Amino acid sequence: MIKRQTMPLQDKDKRKHNFSEVAQGFSLQQIKIEASRCLNCKNPLCVNACPVNINIPKFIKEIINDEYEKAYCTIYQENIMPGVCGRVCPQEKQCESACVLGIKQDSVSIGALERFLGDYSLENDIFNKEKIIDNNIKVAIIGSGPAGLSAAASLRRLGYSVDIYEALHDFGGVLRYGIPEFRLPKSIVDEEINRLKRLKIKFHKNAIIGKTLTINQLLNEYNYKSIFLATGAGLPKSLNIKGENLNGVYYANEFLTRVNLMKAYKFPNSPTPIKVGETVCVVGGGNVAMDAARVAKRLGAKEVFVLYRRDMDALPARREEINHAIEEDIDFRLCLNPVELIGENYRLKEVKAEIMKLGEKDSSGRKRPIPTKTYKSFKVDSCIIAIGQNPNPILKRTTNNLKVDSYDRIIVEDCQTSIPGVFAGGDIVTGAATVIQAMGAGKRAAESIDKFIKTT
Repeated sequence: MIKRQTMPLQDKDKRKHNFSEVAQGFSLQQIKIEASRCLNCKNPLCVNACPVNINIPKFIKEIINDEYEKAYCTIYQENIMPGVCGRVCPQEKQCESACVLGIKQDSVSIGALERFLGDYSLENDIFNKEKIIDNNIKVAIIGSGPAGLSAAASLRRLGYSVDIYEALHDFGGVLRYGIPEFRLPKSIVDEEINRLKRLKIKFHKNAIIGKTLTINQLLNEYNYKSIFLATGAGLPKSLNIKGENLNGVYYANEFLTRVNLMKAYKFPNSPTPIKVGETVCVVGGGNVAMDAARVAKRLGAKEVFVLYRRDMDALPARREEINHAIEEDIDFRLCLNPVELIGENYRLKEVKAEIMKLGEKDSSGRKRPIPTKTYKSFKVDSCIIAIGQNPNPILKRTTNNLKVDSYDRIIVEDCQTSIPGVFAGGDIVTGAATVIQAMGAGKRAAESIDKFIKTT
């Protein structure tokens, strides 16, 4: 029996003090061993469990045959960013969870194989050259995150002239501002975007659709035949408790954007300062909470702890990220729910939390947290709130007849919004999800846009 290969990691004591990548990637020898574990099933369930339906057995067989360029091209047909997805996607809940080998052994490390091929293609400048026949029909993509990039690539392959509009001063969306350097080096994001530019996809930054330009202008003045809205979910959810406006309280989106996009971790060499103090509390249990906690540690906080209202088993973050946080001395204080942020002279000093007990399972399949009316307080210098986010309502406010739900998520049918020719997908439709799910939404939207244009 061949055991699943273990990903080499940067030393835990060293990595707490730098932003270099933690996971080091498989060696070529490890890749060959891991690929050999694949059973090459006649009915590969892993393919159906992949949100973009990559032909996983095919690219693994090509790895075994030392056909690395072919293996990369097999992935690229369905996933334009294997180097990204191999690093940040929850394969353990998707393709690897369906791996037949996982019934009796550990599943094949599909994500690590994908990452290897993505990196191999970048290091060797392997570019999947495609013959594109231009149809001179213009399509606009709003947002340069995973959904927007995926839709852009799919539409360009079909011959469309594609323009991507990004509100920020750099491209990549959540890949750029949301995921820390130690999980996803921004050089990888840059290289993947450069590949799209080589396909003659045009990128426009500092363009806030709804402010700089409107949907109506794009359709009527700029003559786009269709528009895809992929602006993500960037509006943080609030705790709605007293003291949330104190100095020292951050929302995770703001905190991570300052660090990742504006390079606050390089201050004073970067002009964006950020102050966390010695003791930091992070509220939430998802991947964003893990990112915020691990970033705070690297910014110099001596003590970082996570407050979460359920137990360890219910944490929604990837198990890998939780384990890395524990290795980096992040403390987990569970079954606690913040009820008040207490300050002095407008500065945060203390977090008051209610002790919760767990009851019966709710609709999420997790045990419901029940208030006990007993409390604990913690002295802190900073608190980072990471309990989720919703779409920014700016598009709704500036676009007539755009239907949204009570959370400002755009309502679609076959990816099309209530405005003919305007489509939407990714987090702005579903709420915050994974990178690969957003990419899948972008691919489906491209198919719907192509169908719409050809039948109208």
